[in-house]
Amino acid sequence: MQDSHATRYWLRHADGRVECTLCPRHCLLRDGKRGVCYVRQAQDGQIVLTSYGRSSGFCVDPIEKKPLNHFLPGTPVLSFGTAGCNLTCKFCQNWAISKSREQDTLCDAASPAQLVRLAQQLGCRSIAFTYNDPVIFMEYALDVAAACHAAGIATVAVTAGYIEPEPRVEFFAAMDAANVDLKGFSEDFYHQICGGHLAPVLDTLRYLHRQTEVWLEITTLLIPGLNDDPAELAAMCRWIHDELGDEVPLHFTAFHPDFHLQDIPATPLASLQQARAIAQQAGLRHVYLGNCSERAGGQTRCAGCGALLIEREGYRLSHWGLSPTGTCPHCGRPLAGCFEPEPGRWGPRRLPVQLSP
Repeated sequence: MQDSHATRYWLRHADGRVECTLCPRHCLLRDGKRGVCYVRQAQDGQIVLTSYGRSSGFCVDPIEKKPLNHFLPGTPVLSFGTAGCNLTCKFCQNWAISKSREQDTLCDAASPAQLVRLAQQLGCRSIAFTYNDPVIFMEYALDVAAACHAAGIATVAVTAGYIEPEPRVEFFAAMDAANVDLKGFSEDFYHQICGGHLAPVLDTLRYLHRQTEVWLEITTLLIPGLNDDPAELAAMCRWIHDELGDEVPLHFTAFHPDFHLQDIPATPLASLQQARAIAQQAGLRHVYLGNCSERAGGQTRCAGCGALLIEREGYRLSHWGLSPTGTCPHCGRPLAGCFEPEPGRWGPRRLPVQLSP
């Protein structure tokens, strides 16, 4: 399978350089040079995707690991990514993939049709574009998504939302659900720690909520001393409440020392609990904690009467109280999300898989 694939979002300059217009970085490249993401390259006066049809690996995960708690709970999702990223986060938890500059990382070739067949064989209800940001391999993700929808398989984007408005419309039109990393709530944090800007991410979140039917959940990795200031978290949660509504699920997850931030300690459980309390005080109804063993942080309660509807132990559903119609059996209020009459039975298993040669 040929790796290089034509793309649409670029401009040719009079001096021969080509400007990539996919994301807010607008990398300006001479022939043969690659953008910050590494997988989009100037070639013969245009931008090509060099990783089309190749993956850094495949795995069947519980959908809760994405994390998505209100989208087909308990079901397995076929997860895959490629290489590279258009942000440069110093705390990246998947840096071996997202920061890779080795084509050997892309060890598995997979056409969209092959991926759909694999998902069907493994009983997956959805395919997730994850591990690195699918925005940068947009053309590949869109072709896979089209094949998924033809076969009745849902699509999930795990993304930082760092994309320009025009390609954003095309990209998210192909997605059924998205978990967007809101990495912090200050421009300084985005600029100094992530190598990007906050405003485009907020624009993506507004767009998803106001102009699409994509199911949206948000994740913030809480890093001690960098993005866990209570006042900043309160401002972030108020913004989410006011701009996206009170029922968008928000996940606070624990940081562990990695990549360029190995001198920062892991997130204390107390910090996660404080963040959850701040979010609830701001009026958010569904606030979850990840990478920790806090029981209440895995519970889904009715936004009306407070009844326990779903409880999780890690990635396993330990209680299911939702009615077959997706409503609270006590007060009849619908639970925001995408639910089937019965929960999936996949459990916490993680199953690495390989495509047949």
